[in-house]
Amino acid sequence: MGRAVPVYDPSANVSAGPGGDGPGAGGQRYNYLVGRLRNRQITMEEATELFALMQGILARANAQVRAAAAYRAPAIVAPTAAPPPPPPPRGLAAPSSADDFLLVGLLAMGAGAGLLAALSKRIGDTSAAAPAGTGSSNPSAGSR
Repeated sequence: MGRAVPVYDPSANVSAGPGGDGPGAGGQRYNYLVGRLRNRQITMEEATELFALMQGILARANAQVRAAAAYRAPAIVAPTAAPPPPPPPRGLAAPSSADDFLLVGLLAMGAGAGLLAALSKRIGDTSAAAPAGTGSSNPSAGSR
């Protein structure tokens, strides 16, 4: 069916060096550094070196996976006459300052209408509550 995809396994005994696929000093160094890491005796310099070696292993594995995927992918034949691309979708126009002023004007008109209604209601309530004989809307002024 297909070739097995290499997967990074930290517990595997790696004998490949960072520059080659065969046993070498790089694989021995990797094994040494992993052993020091497992025994918790690794220094920062060794940890940095081990990290670089692991990044190299992962990069090689990714390159192998990409090469295998490119090999298995079918060839795409381009059509001879391509249809014209669809027109870009039209979005909403960017708001302008005139739109902002319109919104502020509507807000101000609504606030003004609310104030006018409140004032007219208050004036209407006070004139209806005034006694008919005093001629004044203030009842305490007529009792003096």
